[in-house]
Amino acid sequence: MKSLLLFSLSASLAFAGLPSVGPDYHRPDVTSPDAYRDAEYAGPWKVATPSDELARGEWWRLFSDPVLDELQRRALAGNLDLQAAAARVEQAAAAAGIARSAYWPQIAADPSLVREQTSRTTDNTLPNARTTTYRAPLVASWELDLFGRVRRLSESVRAEADAAFAVFESLRLALTSEVAANYFSLRAADREREIVEQNIVLRRRALELVQSRRTSGTGSDLDVARAEAELASTQAELSAVSRQHEALHNALAVLTGEAASTFVLPAREAIPAIPRVPVGLPSDLLERRPDVAAAERALMAANARIGVAKAAFFPAISLTGSAGYASGDIDSLFRSDSRAWSIGPSLYLPIFQGGRNRANLARSRAAYEESVAQFRQRVLVAFREVQDALTAARLLDDERAAQERASTSARRAVQLATRRYDAGYVSFLEVLDAQRTALAAERATAQLEAQRLNASVALLKALGGGWHAEHLGQAVARN
Repeated sequence: MKSLLLFSLSASLAFAGLPSVGPDYHRPDVTSPDAYRDAEYAGPWKVATPSDELARGEWWRLFSDPVLDELQRRALAGNLDLQAAAARVEQAAAAAGIARSAYWPQIAADPSLVREQTSRTTDNTLPNARTTTYRAPLVASWELDLFGRVRRLSESVRAEADAAFAVFESLRLALTSEVAANYFSLRAADREREIVEQNIVLRRRALELVQSRRTSGTGSDLDVARAEAELASTQAELSAVSRQHEALHNALAVLTGEAASTFVLPAREAIPAIPRVPVGLPSDLLERRPDVAAAERALMAANARIGVAKAAFFPAISLTGSAGYASGDIDSLFRSDSRAWSIGPSLYLPIFQGGRNRANLARSRAAYEESVAQFRQRVLVAFREVQDALTAARLLDDERAAQERASTSARRAVQLATRRYDAGYVSFLEVLDAQRTALAAERATAQLEAQRLNASVALLKALGGGWHAEHLGQAVARN
């Protein structure tokens, strides 16, 4: 047994340098734009480097909002989908360890006790028909990886483990992006609710005014009815905004892994400022996005499985051996003359498989081509998402400027309509129309701020957030 182990170790070192059958991995060509439209919106082009304002993995700190920082911490610690993804990473890392174990001899103790009786009517009758045999051997087996089957299999499983880690990072990025988007929408709903509440106060004052004018004989019941209807309509809008606010609040509770009934969000009045996000080069995008990395790791695994399929055409040689003791008497089991051992190679040579190996190789190659197409598609989607976010940011900037002009004009229209009504030049309906327009403009302004913030989140997500490719394989390395 000692000689078997020494031979196995020396052979492991010798075979480690042998080439493996099947193609080595090379990243396929992808179509990459030299520049994005609207890239000037996000600042100058540069290769992403570690910087103080873009902490690795904590891209949301760019918004300088302590409440958002706390929400992200709670979400990363408590989100159940993220915990499930982390468990899948551990499973994939363990699977890589299982595949890697095939590099080495498998050694096990195999003690046994056999009580048997042979037939007395056969020609090879033993002196004693009934016997007892005690055995205490160590058995070992090892596949000589002459053609790289084990190496390619380990390469494939390790790439799958890396892909699982990249999927985890992709889910983490999606989670933090969703938390930020819901949070900004919630803050916009807070602002909307405040605007509607202020308008309810104004509507009550307007109602008191027209009631007073009716009492004095300068107003009409029609004006009172219109004022009452406008007040009730604004109160209904408050209920609708509050319902939306509660839905966003409850969504944040689920994202943080907490019960909606007990979830508490710290109060914060100011809406965060919108940061300027420097855009990386296309090659940098390929490294930063975890979904692109996951697609490439899946491609690497598919490439390695071609080698596994090709290795099935070649002989498989294994060494097996055992060494220990065997005796018919337990008292003499460990005597020197009870020692027994065996060692020998076994050869598996595929001669006729009914086309199974060829079909398996064809399937592996087709799976690789599918992975290539999926990888290229993922890259195209990544570039499209960056372009969408850049264009949305530019157009939302233009929309904000126009909306601010509309809000200013709507507020001035309310003042003019109120003065004209007080002077008796116009009916109260004109005042109501001006108030409705002003309320809609103010609410649109609040909603637009959330859309601009969410566009920044979408751009950060499209660029991969603070994720880096060198994180890949950390879970595998721990095993």
